[in-house]
Amino acid sequence: MGILYGMVARGQVVLAEFSATQTNASVVARLILDKMKEVKNNSISSFSHHPYIFHVKGTDGLTVLCMADDASGRITPFAFLEDIHKKFVKTFGRAVHSASAYAMNDEFSRVLCQQIDHFSRNPNVDRLNRLKGEMNQVLFQIYLCSFALERGDRLALLVEKAITMQQPMQGNNSTVALKRKARSYKNAMWWRDCKFTATLMLLFLLTIVYVSLAFVCNGLFLSSCFNHMTMASVVPHMF
Repeated sequence: MGILYGMVARGQVVLAEFSATQTNASVVARLILDKMKEVKNNSISSFSHHPYIFHVKGTDGLTVLCMADDASGRITPFAFLEDIHKKFVKTFGRAVHSASAYAMNDEFSRVLCQQIDHFSRNPNVDRLNRLKGEMNQVLFQIYLCSFALERGDRLALLVEKAITMQQPMQGNNSTVALKRKARSYKNAMWWRDCKFTATLMLLFLLTIVYVSLAFVCNGLFLSSCFNHMTMASVVPHMF
């Protein structure tokens, strides 16, 4: 079933709502608003009301709420709430902070209806958000690796400084030997960093290509593209 109900409110003042089916969602939603009183900025919450789940997001003084079935999970409903918040603020601007109850309902209930249908029926929504999450994890791993490389550079610099400080206390031969060791260590670190960076960039590019193909080919296993290639190879033999 997906998402069945959507609401936008300022505190206890409901500005717009839409229900795709006959339920008591509106009553439960008002009880949730009364229970939460003030929703903090960028806060998200979920409330179970069997057999449905109410998802709530508070941003910039507005509360966006929806009711979905349990099978919808959390990614799609919260993506819906984020989308509704952006469209609502873009449409009405500063008027949202002073509007009376249901002042935007006539115009925005149609938007709620359209987006409820879009997020409930479009299978690409959940897949796209999942792929975005995987991309964010890859970028985070690259950030951690770059941080490790930066630490390696600082370590090489500390070794060089330590050698420089020891120069007045040691003879010329030992100083030259230490410098050679430091230079050799820095060169080894540089080559290691270059190889590591090149590997990361290659993995990142391959990940981008794979994610793009997965989205175009309707699945992580690229089934539709492989089926198309198989048909293309079989058809010429039929003539």
